[in-house]
Amino acid sequence: MNSLEYEVSLLSKLVEIDTESVSKKGYEKCAKVIVDEAEQNALDVEIIDGEKGAKDGLARPNIIVTLDSGSDVTLLVESHFDIVPPGANWKYPPFKLTVENDRAYGRGSADNKSGIAAALGAMRRLKKESLDINIKLIAGVDEEIGGRYGVDYVMTDAGLKGDAALVVDSGIERLFLGASGILWGKVEVAGKQGHAGYPFKSINAISEASRVISALNTYKKIVEAKESALPAPPEAPRKRVWGRFSVTMIKGGEKENVIPGTCEFRFDRRLHPEEHLEEAEAELKTYFNKAVEESGSQASLVITNRLPGYHTSQSHPFVKTVAEKIAELRGEPPLFAAELGGNDGSFFAKHNIPVVCYGTIRADTRYHGLDEFVYLEDIEIVRNLILSLGRAPRESIATQI
Repeated sequence: MNSLEYEVSLLSKLVEIDTESVSKKGYEKCAKVIVDEAEQNALDVEIIDGEKGAKDGLARPNIIVTLDSGSDVTLLVESHFDIVPPGANWKYPPFKLTVENDRAYGRGSADNKSGIAAALGAMRRLKKESLDINIKLIAGVDEEIGGRYGVDYVMTDAGLKGDAALVVDSGIERLFLGASGILWGKVEVAGKQGHAGYPFKSINAISEASRVISALNTYKKIVEAKESALPAPPEAPRKRVWGRFSVTMIKGGEKENVIPGTCEFRFDRRLHPEEHLEEAEAELKTYFNKAVEESGSQASLVITNRLPGYHTSQSHPFVKTVAEKIAELRGEPPLFAAELGGNDGSFFAKHNIPVVCYGTIRADTRYHGLDEFVYLEDIEIVRNLILSLGRAPRESIATQI
């Protein structure tokens, strides 16, 4: 087995920086680490700052690392370095990489900083070889909050080009050919504030919200009946990816003896990969209006995030190439599936770039949870896959040359 000394050392530097996606306080510091690594390995590098689109004063340094072989075919490799907050009660320090029993613990170790380490580990080796394709690593930001000024900004606003994309943001259990779409929204429910000793003079907004949520159960069942043609991941309770609707946040009230006059709840609607975003949004609004009418409440709906799903055909030549390379590395062909979650692959598919997802985030790595870790073996597998793809002939990456 090849040494992972470089990859683990780089991962340690990345994990030490808190790059939580809401405050973005560590983005620039983490970006500098990646830029320095690229330059030290004679790789071209540029930063595309999504703040130019957001215009809120918060830097969003998307880093593009390029290995230019002079080819007219470019493979895009994408991974993100923003993270979700670690929370409390970790056994291992979240911002210090701890290597123990072939695992590396730390926030972002699996999701998704090890993907960057694996990609740079491959590119520094490939830099010494004569290749038939170019490789561009996109180390993006804001994936955990939708990616509009992350990879979407890079592809849509800055116009980065590529012929195929490998998103390093999944596990190695399957070769993922698609991901779920997302609709996030908030519902504001009105009541009438008053003293809890005189509830008959008030309208409790929390009670009103509960009626709206209950009335949405019909919609929830309709959503769950929608099913993809693509297999679900192995840990899923159903064989194929399906639609989902979950109320995920609720906020109302200010004191025990005050009946709240407003209540807000938020939801997550997951589309299976083939669902059309516009149709799903229109259906959601129709059933929301029915739920409000049925409950007799006063409520308004605001969509806060939209992300289309995507899927790439199993028969696509790029999919066949990646599958063949995985089979060579692991001794057996991969099984196929689609992600229950969403990822940045949508922003490549949006520009008709064939995209697959294969990475270091196994289902049991506790990503987004306490004591997140990555298997060292998976870093090596992903690095070696990128090495193999980088050495591939241009015809096996691009379908039109």
